[in-house]
Amino acid sequence: MKNKLFFNIFLATILLLTTSLIGVYAQNSQTLRGTITDAASKSPLIGATVVVVGSNPLIGTVTDENGRFKLSGVPVGRVSIKATLVGYEDFFAKDIIVNTGKEVVLDVAMTESLNSLGEVTVTYSRQEDTKITNNEMATLSARPFNPTETLKYAGSLGDPSRMAANFAGVSGANDSRNDIVVRGNSPSTLLWRLDGVNIPNPNHFGALGTSGGPVSMLNANLLAKSDFLTGAFPAEYANALGSVFDLKLRKGNDEKREFLAQFAFNGVELGAEGPYSKKSKASYLINYRYSVFGLMSALGFKIAGTPYYQDLTFKTDIPVGKKGNLTFWTIGGTSNIDLLGKDVSTSGGAYGEENTNTRVAYMAGMAALSYEHRFTDKTYGKLTLSTSRNTNTFQGDTIFYKTRIGNNLEVDKEIRNFRNDFTEQKMSINFALHHKFNAKNKISTGVIVDFNQFDLQSQRLYPKIITYRNTKSETMLAQGYLQWKHRFTQKLSLNAGLNAFYYELNKQSTIEPRVGFSYQLNPKSSLNIAYGLHSNVQPILVSQYGSYDAQGNLTFPNRSLGFNRSHHFIVGFDRNLTENLRLKIESYYQHLFDIPVENFSSYYSIVTDGTSFGPINRKNLVNSGTGRNMGVELTLEKYFANSYYFLITASLFDSKYKGSDGIERNSPFNTRYVLNVLAGKEFKVGKNGILTFNFKTAVAGGRYILLVDVEKSKQEGTVIYSEKDVYTQQQQGYFRTDFKISYKTNRKRVTHEIAIDLQNITNHQNIFAQSFNPRTGQLTTTYQQGFLPIPFYRLTF
Repeated sequence: MKNKLFFNIFLATILLLTTSLIGVYAQNSQTLRGTITDAASKSPLIGATVVVVGSNPLIGTVTDENGRFKLSGVPVGRVSIKATLVGYEDFFAKDIIVNTGKEVVLDVAMTESLNSLGEVTVTYSRQEDTKITNNEMATLSARPFNPTETLKYAGSLGDPSRMAANFAGVSGANDSRNDIVVRGNSPSTLLWRLDGVNIPNPNHFGALGTSGGPVSMLNANLLAKSDFLTGAFPAEYANALGSVFDLKLRKGNDEKREFLAQFAFNGVELGAEGPYSKKSKASYLINYRYSVFGLMSALGFKIAGTPYYQDLTFKTDIPVGKKGNLTFWTIGGTSNIDLLGKDVSTSGGAYGEENTNTRVAYMAGMAALSYEHRFTDKTYGKLTLSTSRNTNTFQGDTIFYKTRIGNNLEVDKEIRNFRNDFTEQKMSINFALHHKFNAKNKISTGVIVDFNQFDLQSQRLYPKIITYRNTKSETMLAQGYLQWKHRFTQKLSLNAGLNAFYYELNKQSTIEPRVGFSYQLNPKSSLNIAYGLHSNVQPILVSQYGSYDAQGNLTFPNRSLGFNRSHHFIVGFDRNLTENLRLKIESYYQHLFDIPVENFSSYYSIVTDGTSFGPINRKNLVNSGTGRNMGVELTLEKYFANSYYFLITASLFDSKYKGSDGIERNSPFNTRYVLNVLAGKEFKVGKNGILTFNFKTAVAGGRYILLVDVEKSKQEGTVIYSEKDVYTQQQQGYFRTDFKISYKTNRKRVTHEIAIDLQNITNHQNIFAQSFNPRTGQLTTTYQQGFLPIPFYRLTF
């Protein structure tokens, strides 16, 4: 039903737009402008020359006293720019997409050269999106990404997490959610950061203590170039064990008002940006989205299990004098869904169970006010005040049926079984200071203090009332860090740092060293090595899980749990095979220790959790578990040139852990291998049209699973897993192919983009889970997403 509705809307959209998309138009052009600053100090660079490579006649200019430049009459399509300045390494940005419907605004950072005039300079361009991260303290295991990649790759759906699943060392947890497994680590070990602020789970239908959900609140149309890190993170990142998303919101256009309308998987959305006035450089950026299925329901298309969600993003940037900038941003979203057992297939599915009515609601809101000031041409600082609040409610009813004939169910009675009501609120103070001593040395230091409040209510109501959580409390997490970047020579550089943090809840602290070396073997090759000690605190739902003592009092034995900890060791080799072809190989070893396990002989470890909607209900945990992740990753990437690109990533790895019984087992995320092959080709249609084909195939090993104890499950009337042969049985491997077709046309001051993403075009049945149906007493196997066509349309003007 949902597939058919998507097709109907997509076909209607094509018919409505046909007249505007057909025809041959005169050559269109657009403005390309931006600001050039010193990469280390953020001071504006005056007199830098900026040209459009290959333009005839030459399109070029120089930066003014504020480091700003403006290139008019840039032809639509893809262009490359080059920026040069005496004493600085050349900057190149290739294949910048220029559309008539939106100006191109770039923030360029140039790196000071170590060599004096007359010496040969090895080009190093930190802001070249395809190769270099925003964070110059990252030595390796870090990948920059442009928001256009979230829409370019087939199957990514404009979602940063789904896009990152294409990178080496990363795999999706399942098709129904955007959780990602990085180098065998649980998805819950991911840290989300936005404009320097640690934020809660930014996904609709998320849950407290998890990092993913079915639909992202983050809007790719509003993101700037961002970083994704998978190991040995720089010292500024604390409370992260497996991976980090360090995201940036872009600034609104400060010279021209622009608008956007879009229909896609993430919702129907409207956006606007521009200056507050013609004389002001203050700008705003605002976007609102609403659920496609929710809109269909409002129009009379009633669909069982309709997901309702909406989100709003707003940002404003206000210059303060010549050296300051005030920024405010906020993101908020709500989502809810009712999954009724009578509407679920007898074979189950990724969402819902036949014998349960599930009602879920999630809300997350976050906001930040920051002021950045350039004290001198070598020193700048940033102060940020932020707040966030997220709530998660869950109600579960057990259903008893009279009869079931075919797909018709007659409900006998419903009994409220579970109730969860979780609220977490945080207020934070962030201060960061950066100083550039000279071309060889830069330091950065900072402090982050989080004040957390939480209200956690959790009960089982049937067959008897059991309270798991009944807590209103608060705590604090304080973090400080110091980082140093030293360039010994043009070829050899060092990134070193220390991170220290203190957690008030368990009265524990830790100091963590981070270090990385990079050596340029020749202009095309580099060798890199890094180490880091990393920790994260326990999810608040684990720390606040209650149990009853002999006197019947509710106690919280997990509150004293220490940190999860790990050593990261990584070595990597990077080589540019040609100007547009890059080979990257990394090998890693991660030793996990002080991992919570049960205080009696058991297979359980907290590293096996993190992909479900529900909380972790385990008591009497102790920090005595261990684990290890080791592997080799390969990336072969052909950057977009000559109208095509490709990306091949391969990972071979092994993920093991030990519970309190001391037996080493496969973790449930130990799929052993992951292979992704992506490619895309553009074809020019007429003078202003571009037809694009994008392809992706993903292959991975199967997950190791717990086996259902059928007899005990029949006796208990619910699924009971066997504690024998734990994580020894592996599901069949995963296979999925996606294909995306898109067309873009540029008219005067307007750009139309239309696409269809054909997901799982072979309709391959990938196993989701094995479950138990208490009504039939039978095991059932549920499968992940089948073939699904998803339309897309975007209008910018």
